[in-house]
Amino acid sequence: MKICVGLSGGVDSSVAALLLKRQGYDVFAMFMQNWHDADATLHGDCEWEEDKFVAEMVARKIGIPFYFVDLSKQYRQRVVDYMFDEYEKGRTPNPDVLCNREIKFDAFLEVARKMGADMVATGHYCRKEEIPGPDGKPVYRILEGVDPGKDQSYFLCQLSQEQLSKALFPIGDLLKSEVRAIAKEADLPSADKKDSQGICFVGKVDLPTFLQQKLRSVEGDVVEIYPAFYGSDRLYQEQCGIVRGLLKEGFEGPLPMISHYISEDKATPVDDLHPLSDEKIASLSDAQLLTLSTPLSYDSVRFETETYRSGRKHVRKTRYRENPFGKIVGRHEGAQFYTIGQRKGLNIGGHKDSIFVIATDIDRNIIYVGEGHSHPGLSRLCLRVAPDEIHWIRPDLAMKEGETRRSRVRIRYRQPLQDATLLCRKDGLFILFDQPQRGITPGQFAVWYAPDGEMTGSGVI
Repeated sequence: MKICVGLSGGVDSSVAALLLKRQGYDVFAMFMQNWHDADATLHGDCEWEEDKFVAEMVARKIGIPFYFVDLSKQYRQRVVDYMFDEYEKGRTPNPDVLCNREIKFDAFLEVARKMGADMVATGHYCRKEEIPGPDGKPVYRILEGVDPGKDQSYFLCQLSQEQLSKALFPIGDLLKSEVRAIAKEADLPSADKKDSQGICFVGKVDLPTFLQQKLRSVEGDVVEIYPAFYGSDRLYQEQCGIVRGLLKEGFEGPLPMISHYISEDKATPVDDLHPLSDEKIASLSDAQLLTLSTPLSYDSVRFETETYRSGRKHVRKTRYRENPFGKIVGRHEGAQFYTIGQRKGLNIGGHKDSIFVIATDIDRNIIYVGEGHSHPGLSRLCLRVAPDEIHWIRPDLAMKEGETRRSRVRIRYRQPLQDATLLCRKDGLFILFDQPQRGITPGQFAVWYAPDGEMTGSGVI
């Protein structure tokens, strides 16, 4: 079998190539260039040139042929243009997921097959299994990597069965420490190379600078929303009413509307991790699910001006009238440059706790923020994936309309899997979490897993 390894210059793909070579496969390496413009990178240089140099040395050390392919045109059309379009709409895309679906296992795979490759291998920390399907044909499963701190299955959540049939992940059964040890034992040039960061094949970038290549900066208001808003907002109160009706009989804890999340490795423990009744969840109407999954709007928080006289000379001045639900606390350079849950880059002082973005209004160019991890605007219990955005990695496991299924879900890379209920309805796939989630972001991917760690599907939030 002839295998093409996507050699990136990092230690993971290097060890993947080494292991395949040791196993006796006919292996060749190919480095892909996906980006030319270094203007937006923080280092101010073309990082890909250094990566290519290291990758070529690795191939020489292992003793396999090395090739180079320029896929920058396809990358810009399929990944970067998509990114710009999503941010312009106020959504937050995941370019790494798109890179795998559109480039590594599509454009790159096509080039590799023209060069005689039967399979393409990468250094992803995930596992692939083949099982017989209902019709006797092979079905391919993607499972979490063995290393819980490095599992990268999330980034492969949009792959199809056809793409998986040509994919190999040689290091999915290894820990990162074991991969490093193998690389050092083999004296690979990439053994001590740091893991890459930033946008896939672009490098570590200043995102606003990167986006400003195409999206125009326009100053707008930053509005802080006070907790008092939620006591009078009709949608929020409707959501609270629905959740109250889902509680298990005898449950006495607080209404699960606020996330206990602090960071990926910190959380406040809760007494009942599943306070909702499965039976009551299954009986939810489509209208109730749409209500639960609808993001809150802050359009009603408006600010009126009033005139007053100041100083000894009674100079006439203008100010905003006090609003019990919010206050204008700063300015920003464009709402499209910010994402829900963001804390850095806001430059707003005078608060005891951290300030987070809770919503953006692209049409009015307003950013809404809230103070503290427990701000109600940061948390949501339910999200919806539109019917045309649902992707089943395992089509044989696709849910039918009206079906309900328990699952484990993550809404961002590195997030620990969260217990949830999937409800398939005519308006899409609804994901109702056992506990509220912080920073559910439109444009990101929700990914669901079976109890044994198999990733079965995904969809754009």
